[in-house]
Amino acid sequence: MGLGVFIIMIAVGAILTFATDWNVDAIDLDLVGLILMAVGFLGTAVYTSVLRRRRMVVPPVAPTVTETERRDLL
Repeated sequence: MGLGVFIIMIAVGAILTFATDWNVDAIDLDLVGLILMAVGFLGTAVYTSVLRRRRMVVPPVAPTVTETERRDLL
C-alpha cells in the first residue's frame, strides 16, 4: 500500500466520523471512522519512516592505494 491509500483512509474515516449522521443498527460508523483514521495515521508514520531509511545517503568510500600503485605514481 502506498502513501495515497493511507491518506484516503484518513479522509474516509474523517468523513464517516464527522460529516455523516447515518444510523446503521449493526455498525457504529463513528467507531469505524475513528479506526480508519488511526490506521491511516499509523500507516503514514510507518511508510514515511521506511521511506526515510531508503533515502539515506551513504558517503562513498575513498579508494585504497596499495604500495605498488604508490610506487607507480611516483
